[in-house]
Amino acid sequence: MYISLAGFRGPDHASPDQAGPDHASPDRADSAPGPDHATPHPGPRSGRTVAFRVAPTVVALGMVSLLTDVSSESVAAVLPLYVTGALGLSMVAYGFLEGLHQGVSAVVRIAAGYAADRTDRPKAIAVAGYGLSMLTRAGLLIVQGFVGIAVLVGIDRVGKGIRTAPRDAMIQEVSQPQHLARSFGVHRMLDTIGATIGPLLAFVVLLLVPEGYRVVFAVSLAAALIGVAALILFVPNVRFSRATTPTSTTTPAAPVPEAAETSPAVRPRTLRSRASRSGSPRRQRWRTLDGPLKRLLVAAGVLGLLTVGDGFIYLAIMSHGHLDPLWFPLLFVGTNGVFLLLAIPVGRIADRTSRAAVLIGGHLFLAGAYLAAAMGGSWIALGLALLMLGIFYAATDGVLAALAGQLSPQGRTATGIGAAQTVVAVTRLVASTGFGALWVLFGAVPTMVGAAVVLVLVLPLAWWLVVRR
Repeated sequence: MYISLAGFRGPDHASPDQAGPDHASPDRADSAPGPDHATPHPGPRSGRTVAFRVAPTVVALGMVSLLTDVSSESVAAVLPLYVTGALGLSMVAYGFLEGLHQGVSAVVRIAAGYAADRTDRPKAIAVAGYGLSMLTRAGLLIVQGFVGIAVLVGIDRVGKGIRTAPRDAMIQEVSQPQHLARSFGVHRMLDTIGATIGPLLAFVVLLLVPEGYRVVFAVSLAAALIGVAALILFVPNVRFSRATTPTSTTTPAAPVPEAAETSPAVRPRTLRSRASRSGSPRRQRWRTLDGPLKRLLVAAGVLGLLTVGDGFIYLAIMSHGHLDPLWFPLLFVGTNGVFLLLAIPVGRIADRTSRAAVLIGGHLFLAGAYLAAAMGGSWIALGLALLMLGIFYAATDGVLAALAGQLSPQGRTATGIGAAQTVVAVTRLVASTGFGALWVLFGAVPTMVGAAVVLVLVLPLAWWLVVRR
């Protein structure tokens, strides 16, 4: 962790009498609260600005994600065409696969985050997740048919669910608290570079080898192997900040008055951490989801029910018949390029204003992407769809992880992040499966327009849950 200026202490290094009950304590906010109490902005009490510095671990994890996304996104860029074209499956079948892609990781996300918190070995758990996804790339070279592909997609997403919360918790642990969303933005920027290279590789392969899907899968496997090796060799074993325990050899904290012990608002971290170790682990795990974090999970779930995978948006654009299927992978490149350019600037805006407001407001751009895809008969509509979808990801992906980690109690960061990601994954699974069925019943354009309208209508509820409260 960095301590950039003398006299500044980030939340993980606060003295016992300064530490609040959790990451969201108003006592650690700047001199004036942000626009909502659910998203405080920790900063130096002196009011001086702390210069942003990205931790080397964040860069190392970003490079691992870059390589992994070269692997995963090269496959994702051809999967819609492979399923609906080469295999001749219906949109309902693709909707089911897209739902698996979005939601199966939910099965293990909370458990992986909880295991990372309990064992204090997030890197080992992340390695297991990345390794499991790597194995599915080899399976794609062998397996054919809907059932086999569905199994591989499910296993790949389980691997993603295992690795994501521990990885994001490591980023949270080594980052400056004032610049948390921007640190996540740096990671997401590197991640998105890989997500941009992957579809470009797929496009080049298909250009040189028509219908060369298996060549794409082989390239994907090579990138995944390099990514896992980079994680093992170059990412340090990050350990989470822990309070002083009764067996510690360090000097104990000063005695605290009895009244202070009973008040969560002034209870020092040493006493609170000891209390958090009492009682059943399951009770402590679910207690993590109380308060502002619970409201964030509800809002994320409501919005997730109206968020479908990129493949549907791109297939809706293709349904207008103005774009050759050869160019399909480049649609992913356009979205990822916008995300790449905006991840850090939007993260900076979120840190300086309100992470919750940026998260909720970003969904307006998703609604705009739906409408642009529905009107996708022109190059202007195509460009608008890719632009607004990229802005949506820049405003939500890293910001959600930063906000969930901020609102999680001390020692439960990975669990809180995993819970938020689980809610999003489950609801997006439902959304994608239902969207495929609605597509068959009503067609691409009415379904896209309907999703956009309903999404705009529920945004005030999400705003009230997370920002106003």
